[in-house]
Amino acid sequence: MSTDHIYQLIAIVIYMVGMLVIGWYAYRRTKNLTDYMLGGRTLGPAVTALSAGAADMSGWLLMGLPGAVYVAGLVEAWIAIGLTIGAYLNWLFVAPRLRIYTQISNDSITIPSYLENRLKDSTRILRIASGIIILVYFTFYVSSGIVAGGVFFESSFGTSYHVGLLIVASVVIAYTLFGGFLAVSYTDFVQGTMMFLALLLVPIVGVFMTGGLAETAESIRAVDPTRLSLIQGATFLGVVSSLAWGLGYFGQPHIIVRFMAIKTVKETKEARRIGIGWMIFSLLGAIATALVGIAYFQQNPNLTLSDPEAIFIELGQIVFHPFIAGLMLAAILAAIMSTISSQLIVTSSALVEDLYKAVIKTDATDERYVFLGRIAVLIVSLVAIAFAWAKTNTILKLVSFAWAGFGASFGPVILLSLYWKKITNIGAIAGMVVGAVTVMVWGNVQVLTGTIYEIVPGFLLNLLVTVVVSLMTYKENPEITHEFDETVRLLQEERK
Repeated sequence: MSTDHIYQLIAIVIYMVGMLVIGWYAYRRTKNLTDYMLGGRTLGPAVTALSAGAADMSGWLLMGLPGAVYVAGLVEAWIAIGLTIGAYLNWLFVAPRLRIYTQISNDSITIPSYLENRLKDSTRILRIASGIIILVYFTFYVSSGIVAGGVFFESSFGTSYHVGLLIVASVVIAYTLFGGFLAVSYTDFVQGTMMFLALLLVPIVGVFMTGGLAETAESIRAVDPTRLSLIQGATFLGVVSSLAWGLGYFGQPHIIVRFMAIKTVKETKEARRIGIGWMIFSLLGAIATALVGIAYFQQNPNLTLSDPEAIFIELGQIVFHPFIAGLMLAAILAAIMSTISSQLIVTSSALVEDLYKAVIKTDATDERYVFLGRIAVLIVSLVAIAFAWAKTNTILKLVSFAWAGFGASFGPVILLSLYWKKITNIGAIAGMVVGAVTVMVWGNVQVLTGTIYEIVPGFLLNLLVTVVVSLMTYKENPEITHEFDETVRLLQEERK
């Protein structure tokens, strides 16, 4: 192993140990099921904002987006624009109401339990169906993240894929299993900070190496003038599909669960500013990294970039000391691990809170449920590792439309539950099923996939079906009306 690799490995080890220490700290603070699944609703605005951002972005922010912009130019930035708009609207319209409503509605600590309590669904069908959707999709999502971790170690340090996979899985499982939601949120905060700093430093230092802004832009134009255009090469439906990624935010359980955990509604405003600021600068940093990379390799034709998605890694190793470059690598690992841990804790809560407690009616103690939550983390992790072991393309392909699946399944139902009194449990179940099935079919039929992103038809059909079926099955329920009005009253009171 070279000296550079040793420095980088030291940085990675320091990062890994830091995550385990945070996990131990969170373990000491976890006393009951609400603590384990929702952090006792005690998160501050900064931790809430950065943990939501880190859980959201994953390795796409540091590898996928820079790689796409490096190859095609700014036309690939429409997804980033759509995501920023969607995230802002999510913070503005969903966060405050969901924080209050989940507490008013029987102190719900998961999305499925909230939907059941909000719609007074005594059949348990809505809660169980929601839990199954989360369990299935997130098991594959977690598996994809573990695959990314294995590939990361394989490409960065020359280890075997399986050794890298086991290293990443072991550390994430350890701090998630013991520390629960608090560990996930605190580690996400640190990981989000690392990602933010890395995405600012690499392009800023890189610009000086390419001769400043004017020289950098000139070098990019020398490669291809269209790389600096948001419009050239874009189609109307292509832009709509990219912007539609923002719709997915309303239905992502691992993101909106953060809104339920913040300490007070007033703090959602500060959290929104921090979160959107983090997101804008991080996305701009990722795009700038790609553009600086185009200029750098144009100015140094003797160098070649084998994988466009490695542009952030390559630039980091070129412009910084090996130890600092190792911290840049740790930022990529942080992006991968933050998403895995967030998905693990939501999947664990779905298994224990929404399936086990719903199907097996028991009066077990909180300690017992926390223990079961930890067992659930371990079981889901082992299944995900088993899926990831063969490094099949099937898992990664499924994850490519999982965002659309969650957005189309839960998004319209969440929005209607927060803003419309007349939504019913039957309407919500029908809409969720239609949304999920539409994404599955649309995303796997080549003729349809090539037209528009599957979240658009899935989201719209879910919305339509939920409204129509709810109007057909609506009967006034005094308890639902009281909780809705009380939520609105408390929201207005909190904002004064």
